[in-house]
Amino acid sequence: MQHVHVVLVGTTHPGNIGASARAMKTMGLANLRLVAPAGFPSAEVTARAAGAGDVLAGTRVFGTLAEAIGDCGVVLASSARVRGIPWPEYTPREAVGRVLDAARAGTEVALVFGREQSGLSNEELSLCHGMIRIPANPDFSSLNLASAVQVIAYELNVAAAAGGAKEKTEEEDSRRVNAAELEQFYAHLEACMTDIGFMRPEQPRRLLLRLRRLFNRAALDENEYNILRGIRAAAQAAARKTRIS
Repeated sequence: MQHVHVVLVGTTHPGNIGASARAMKTMGLANLRLVAPAGFPSAEVTARAAGAGDVLAGTRVFGTLAEAIGDCGVVLASSARVRGIPWPEYTPREAVGRVLDAARAGTEVALVFGREQSGLSNEELSLCHGMIRIPANPDFSSLNLASAVQVIAYELNVAAAAGGAKEKTEEEDSRRVNAAELEQFYAHLEACMTDIGFMRPEQPRRLLLRLRRLFNRAALDENEYNILRGIRAAAQAAARKTRIS
């Protein structure tokens, strides 16, 4: 569980931070990260934590979501909103298997929760590898932030208690690429597609979103990442050679 991080983005009510910390501690989670929170630290946060002061003491604060998840190889976002481009979607029970497999292999995992009123922006969601949707009343599906944290943390705790460590396969021996490395890859991929004439900068950006979804779903390891970097570099070199000749 030490490899699992709960990330709260743009939390506006300090009490929700404290209540989320309490929900985490009851289920064995200790790593809390906050992105641009309002009212932290504060007496209200501490009061609502009700005994989870150690979780608050270790909390890390970041300016952006990209910074908060930069070292994470698996990033899953809790969301109730329907998006224009479907993202890989899991129930909490489905998601925790992926979380635990990654964590047992030593990969840092981020469980991301958005703002109380508006959730995550599309840009923020594009940094994540999939969505966790908590089954709820379709006519009233909005959960309190701390309640959403509690539901997912509960499923994670139950699954962790039920299963032992999984043996690593040969494919898992290579380190999984983290979010910061993926962002570098996407920036270089965009430049490459422009250089070879596959994409014009003025074209709609939905292509990039779909490619993000593809590679996020693939969960690249370091070997695969380096292969793709080599292909990209070779394509750019060939494009430059063609232009010169």
